Amino acid sequence: MLATLVFAMFLSLMAMATYIQFFQAPSLNADSRNVRSMYRQYKVKRGPIIVNGDDIVSSSPSKDEKDHHKFQRKYKDGSTYAHVTGYMSTVFNSTTGIEKAENGVLAGSSDSLASQRFQELISGEEQRGGGVELTIDPATQKAAVKALNGQRGSVVALDPKTGAILAQVSLPSYDPNKLASHDRESVQKAWNKLAQNKEKPLINRAIAGEQYAPGSTFKMLTATAMLENSGLTPDSTVDAPNSYTPPGTSHSIQNPGERPCGDGSGRVTLREAFIESCNTPFAKGGVSVGADKMVEQGKKFGFGTTFETPQRVLASRFPKPGSTAALAMDSFGQLDIRVTPLQMAMIGGGIANDGVVMEPHVIKRTLTSDLETVSKTKPKQFSRAMSDKTAKYMQEMMVADVTSGTGHRAAIRGVSVAGKTGTAEISASTPPHVWFVGFAPANDPKIVVAVIVENSGNAGWNGDGGSVAAPIAREVMKAKLGVS
Repeated sequence: MLATLVFAMFLSLMAMATYIQFFQAPSLNADSRNVRSMYRQYKVKRGPIIVNGDDIVSSSPSKDEKDHHKFQRKYKDGSTYAHVTGYMSTVFNSTTGIEKAENGVLAGSSDSLASQRFQELISGEEQRGGGVELTIDPATQKAAVKALNGQRGSVVALDPKTGAILAQVSLPSYDPNKLASHDRESVQKAWNKLAQNKEKPLINRAIAGEQYAPGSTFKMLTATAMLENSGLTPDSTVDAPNSYTPPGTSHSIQNPGERPCGDGSGRVTLREAFIESCNTPFAKGGVSVGADKMVEQGKKFGFGTTFETPQRVLASRFPKPGSTAALAMDSFGQLDIRVTPLQMAMIGGGIANDGVVMEPHVIKRTLTSDLETVSKTKPKQFSRAMSDKTAKYMQEMMVADVTSGTGHRAAIRGVSVAGKTGTAEISASTPPHVWFVGFAPANDPKIVVAVIVENSGNAGWNGDGGSVAAPIAREVMKAKLGVS
């Protein structure tokens, strides 16, 4: 009897040990309080991050194995991809970007790699990390960096039909190799320099940071809401006074440059209001639609939602306006609206994709250490933001904006391009942020691009969305489409 009890206790002990060491290992390893897990990772050959078959992040044997550091993380074209890949710091025991979001796969501890770990256990091989392949298109990414030309801002490009992120650029950037070094003194020096930089290179402007007022690019949302709820078409005439003072305020809304809209008669087609980027028709249009329906339209495009690409995307903000005056200002992208460039790309993508907004993602595949596929990301619909009919109307107006409106500098010879410019005012003493959102080819979109340049970049007070941001978007679209 005693022998049976001892045997049963022995089996229970073995079962519990096996459960903890094998089945619970991933969750225990992932626990941020587990310092041993970080030290263990330094002994594992961490898997690559791959773009178009090229390892842009890899691990190689370290020349200095002190403090458990067996491998050195290396970042190819580091500053080009820094805000996507992030970095792994052995000095700070921390990870960011995809290095953090896909740490389990890259370190080999993910549940999805259980069979690989079991084989390594049986064979006695050292544990190796799996790979992560990104959706980033290198030509598009590099074109975005080049076109921004060192100006503060961001470019996000998506495949509107799948939500795959083709480019995600934030400038200024940084070199993650300097933070991945094993030399504590040099890493601390590099970090201090970055943290104290007034240009804030560590902030990922594409998906986080302080966010931006979208300016007139928000008229894409307002125009959509007007078409969806008011029975309008691009040929419908709308009120377009030279100025508009909403009820409850003495503040007068003017058109850009205080110019008249159209011929100055006070009535223009919706198409004309859109391509001239007049303010008063959209201020009045948003008020006519109403706060509830405007906010709901925003939610359909993704406002208020925190996305995981798997990087965490800060939710864009469209709080319910507290007054008619606030709604009027919101309706042309000022006052309380705050967005990420990714959010604006999603609005453009929903229009390009015949009204369907896809969830953004940057992971194409996860892989074993032998680069065999473990999982593929399946495109996922986020919402239907508008009817197919409304989408066609919006596409038509955005093509007209590039053909004969404020977005003409985004035009590409031989390619139909759709777009919308934006200029977001900040203060009387600070140049505005400038925007462009567009897609191409308009009849079969392969890419949608959102560009923001802070404080009009090198142009300063002489810049606007059409002159500064539209040409950047043009170069990014050309790179993806392979045209010169």
